Amino acid sequence: MKQPKTRTSSSAQPGFVRIISGKWRGKRLPVADAIGLRPTTDRVKETVFNWLMHDTAHSTVLDCFAGSGSLGIEALSRYADFVTLVEKAPQLAKPLQHHLQQLKADNAEVITQDCLLFLQQPAKRQYSIVFIDPPFRQQLALPCCNALEQQGWLSNNALIYLETEKELALTNMPSNWQLLKENIAGQLAYRLWLRHA
Repeated sequence: MKQPKTRTSSSAQPGFVRIISGKWRGKRLPVADAIGLRPTTDRVKETVFNWLMHDTAHSTVLDCFAGSGSLGIEALSRYADFVTLVEKAPQLAKPLQHHLQQLKADNAEVITQDCLLFLQQPAKRQYSIVFIDPPFRQQLALPCCNALEQQGWLSNNALIYLETEKELALTNMPSNWQLLKENIAGQLAYRLWLRHA
Protein backbone atom coordinates (compact mmCIF):
# COMPACT_ATOMS: atom_id res chain seq x y z
CA MET A 1 0.00 0.00 0.00
CA LYS A 2 2.68 2.38 -1.04
CA GLN A 3 3.46 5.13 -3.59
CA PRO A 4 3.40 8.89 -3.06
CA LYS A 5 0.80 10.09 -0.60
CA THR A 6 -2.14 11.29 -2.64
CA ARG A 7 -5.36 11.90 -0.79
CA THR A 8 -8.39 12.65 -2.92
CA SER A 9 -10.85 12.48 -0.02
CA SER A 10 -11.41 15.69 1.88
CA SER A 11 -12.25 13.70 5.02
CA ALA A 12 -8.86 12.00 5.22
CA GLN A 13 -6.52 13.88 7.54
CA PRO A 14 -2.79 13.66 6.90
CA GLY A 15 -1.38 10.93 9.11
CA PHE A 16 -4.73 9.24 9.79
CA VAL A 17 -7.07 6.71 8.24
CA ARG A 18 -10.76 6.79 9.06
CA ILE A 19 -12.99 3.79 9.70
CA ILE A 20 -16.06 4.42 7.55
CA SER A 21 -18.69 2.10 9.00
CA GLY A 22 -19.47 -0.62 11.52
CA LYS A 23 -18.77 -0.81 15.24
CA TRP A 24 -15.84 1.65 15.11
CA ARG A 25 -17.45 4.03 12.60
CA GLY A 26 -15.77 7.45 12.45
CA LYS A 27 -12.72 6.39 14.47
CA ARG A 28 -9.42 7.76 13.16
CA LEU A 29 -6.25 5.71 13.44
CA PRO A 30 -2.81 7.34 13.22
CA VAL A 31 -0.59 6.15 10.39
CA ALA A 32 3.19 5.90 10.60
CA ASP A 33 5.03 8.19 8.20
CA ALA A 34 6.67 5.68 5.85
CA ILE A 35 8.13 6.40 2.43
CA GLY A 36 5.66 5.50 -0.30
CA LEU A 37 2.78 4.54 1.99
CA ARG A 38 -0.54 5.36 0.31
CA PRO A 39 -3.56 4.29 2.33
CA THR A 40 -6.63 3.56 0.22
CA THR A 41 -8.67 6.76 0.03
CA ASP A 42 -12.07 6.99 1.71
CA ARG A 43 -13.78 7.28 -1.68
CA VAL A 44 -12.22 4.07 -3.04
CA LYS A 45 -12.67 2.25 0.27
CA GLU A 46 -16.35 3.14 0.37
CA THR A 47 -16.82 1.71 -3.13
CA VAL A 48 -14.96 -1.48 -2.25
CA PHE A 49 -17.02 -2.11 0.86
CA ASN A 50 -20.23 -1.37 -1.06
CA TRP A 51 -19.13 -4.17 -3.40
CA LEU A 52 -18.55 -6.40 -0.36
CA MET A 53 -21.62 -5.22 1.55
CA HIS A 54 -23.25 -8.65 1.87
CA ASP A 55 -20.04 -10.61 2.32
CA THR A 56 -17.90 -8.91 5.00
CA ALA A 57 -19.81 -9.97 8.13
CA HIS A 58 -18.66 -13.43 9.31
CA SER A 59 -15.89 -13.55 6.69
CA THR A 60 -12.29 -14.62 7.16
CA VAL A 61 -10.09 -11.87 5.73
CA LEU A 62 -6.47 -11.68 4.56
CA ASP A 63 -5.01 -8.18 4.10
CA CYS A 64 -1.86 -8.59 1.99
CA PHE A 65 0.65 -5.70 2.05
CA ALA A 66 -1.43 -4.28 4.91
CA GLY A 67 0.45 -0.97 5.30
CA SER A 68 -1.86 1.29 7.32
CA GLY A 69 -4.32 -1.57 7.91
CA SER A 70 -7.10 0.55 6.43
CA LEU A 71 -8.82 -2.30 4.58
CA GLY A 72 -8.35 -5.08 7.11
CA ILE A 73 -9.43 -2.98 10.08
CA GLU A 74 -12.45 -1.69 8.13
CA ALA A 75 -13.45 -5.34 7.60
CA LEU A 76 -13.07 -5.99 11.34
CA SER A 77 -15.29 -3.01 12.09
CA ARG A 78 -17.88 -4.52 9.75
CA TYR A 79 -17.98 -7.76 11.76
CA ALA A 80 -15.52 -10.00 9.92
CA ASP A 81 -14.92 -13.13 12.00
CA PHE A 82 -11.12 -13.05 11.68
CA VAL A 83 -8.54 -10.86 9.93
CA THR A 84 -4.86 -11.53 9.16
CA LEU A 85 -2.78 -8.44 8.31
CA VAL A 86 0.54 -9.16 6.59
CA GLU A 87 3.09 -6.33 6.58
CA LYS A 88 6.85 -6.79 6.26
CA ALA A 89 7.96 -3.34 7.50
CA PRO A 90 8.30 -3.40 11.31
CA GLN A 91 7.65 0.37 11.51
CA LEU A 92 4.20 -0.30 10.01
CA ALA A 93 3.46 -3.68 11.59
CA LYS A 94 4.05 -2.42 15.15
CA PRO A 95 1.37 0.32 14.93
CA LEU A 96 -1.03 -2.27 13.48
CA GLN A 97 -0.54 -4.37 16.62
CA HIS A 98 -1.16 -1.28 18.73
CA HIS A 99 -4.38 -0.44 16.84
CA LEU A 100 -5.73 -3.96 17.42
CA GLN A 101 -4.94 -3.70 21.13
CA GLN A 102 -6.60 -0.27 21.37
CA LEU A 103 -9.69 -1.59 19.60
CA LYS A 104 -9.68 -4.75 21.76
CA ALA A 105 -9.77 -6.80 18.56
CA ASP A 106 -8.79 -10.29 19.66
CA ASN A 107 -10.01 -11.81 16.38
CA ALA A 108 -7.10 -10.47 14.32
CA GLU A 109 -3.36 -11.06 13.91
CA VAL A 110 -0.44 -9.16 12.42
CA ILE A 111 2.19 -11.16 10.53
CA THR A 112 5.47 -9.24 10.16
CA GLN A 113 6.80 -10.94 7.05
CA ASP A 114 7.25 -10.44 3.33
CA CYS A 115 3.83 -11.23 1.87
CA LEU A 116 5.07 -13.34 -1.04
CA LEU A 117 7.22 -15.46 1.29
CA PHE A 118 4.24 -15.87 3.60
CA LEU A 119 1.98 -16.96 0.74
CA GLN A 120 4.49 -19.42 -0.71
CA GLN A 121 3.98 -21.64 2.35
CA PRO A 122 1.18 -24.21 2.39
CA ALA A 123 -1.93 -22.42 3.65
CA LYS A 124 -2.52 -22.36 7.41
CA ARG A 125 -6.14 -21.29 6.93
CA GLN A 126 -8.46 -20.41 4.06
CA TYR A 127 -9.80 -16.92 3.51
CA SER A 128 -13.13 -15.84 2.04
CA ILE A 129 -12.04 -12.23 1.34
CA VAL A 130 -8.53 -11.13 0.35
CA PHE A 131 -7.26 -7.55 -0.09
CA ILE A 132 -4.22 -7.14 -2.35
CA ASP A 133 -2.87 -3.58 -2.46
CA PRO A 134 0.87 -3.90 -3.09
CA PRO A 135 3.44 -1.15 -3.71
CA PHE A 136 3.01 0.05 -7.26
CA ARG A 137 5.36 -0.95 -10.08
CA GLN A 138 7.25 -3.62 -8.12
CA GLN A 139 5.79 -6.67 -9.89
CA LEU A 140 4.10 -8.01 -6.76
CA ALA A 141 0.41 -8.22 -7.72
CA LEU A 142 0.44 -11.19 -10.11
CA PRO A 143 2.82 -13.37 -8.06
CA CYS A 144 0.61 -12.69 -5.03
CA CYS A 145 -2.56 -13.73 -6.89
CA ASN A 146 -0.97 -16.92 -8.16
CA ALA A 147 0.51 -17.87 -4.78
CA LEU A 148 -2.92 -17.48 -3.15
CA GLU A 149 -4.37 -19.94 -5.65
CA GLN A 150 -1.49 -22.40 -5.83
CA GLN A 151 -0.93 -22.78 -2.09
CA GLY A 152 -4.60 -23.20 -1.15
CA TRP A 153 -5.20 -19.94 0.76
CA LEU A 154 -8.64 -19.28 -0.76
CA SER A 155 -12.00 -20.74 0.16
CA ASN A 156 -14.48 -21.73 -2.54
CA ASN A 157 -16.15 -18.58 -3.89
CA ALA A 158 -13.56 -16.33 -2.24
CA LEU A 159 -13.67 -12.65 -3.20
CA ILE A 160 -10.35 -10.99 -4.06
CA TYR A 161 -9.91 -7.22 -4.15
CA LEU A 162 -6.92 -6.06 -6.20
CA GLU A 163 -5.62 -2.48 -6.33
CA THR A 164 -2.81 -1.74 -8.81
CA GLU A 165 -1.33 0.97 -11.00
CA LYS A 166 -3.81 1.43 -13.83
CA GLU A 167 -1.33 0.55 -16.58
CA LEU A 168 -0.56 -2.92 -15.19
CA ALA A 169 -1.52 -5.63 -17.68
CA LEU A 170 -3.29 -8.41 -15.82
CA THR A 171 -1.96 -11.34 -17.78
CA ASN A 172 -1.63 -14.83 -16.31
CA MET A 173 -4.26 -14.32 -13.62
CA PRO A 174 -5.59 -17.58 -12.17
CA SER A 175 -7.91 -19.05 -14.80
CA ASN A 176 -10.67 -19.83 -12.28
CA TRP A 177 -11.01 -16.19 -11.16
CA GLN A 178 -13.90 -14.18 -12.61
CA LEU A 179 -13.74 -10.38 -12.79
CA LEU A 180 -16.88 -8.96 -11.14
CA LYS A 181 -16.20 -5.22 -10.75
CA GLU A 182 -13.65 -2.74 -12.08
CA ASN A 183 -12.99 0.98 -11.60
CA ILE A 184 -10.27 3.53 -12.34
CA ALA A 185 -9.47 6.41 -9.94
CA GLY A 186 -6.57 8.63 -10.96
CA GLN A 187 -3.41 6.53 -11.26
CA LEU A 188 -4.92 3.36 -9.81
CA ALA A 189 -7.21 0.59 -10.98
CA TYR A 190 -9.21 -1.43 -8.50
CA ARG A 191 -11.04 -4.66 -9.19
CA LEU A 192 -13.03 -7.39 -7.48
CA TRP A 193 -12.63 -11.02 -8.49
CA LEU A 194 -14.60 -14.14 -7.61
CA ARG A 195 -12.78 -17.45 -7.27
CA HIS A 196 -14.55 -20.49 -8.67
CA ALA A 197 -13.55 -23.83 -7.15
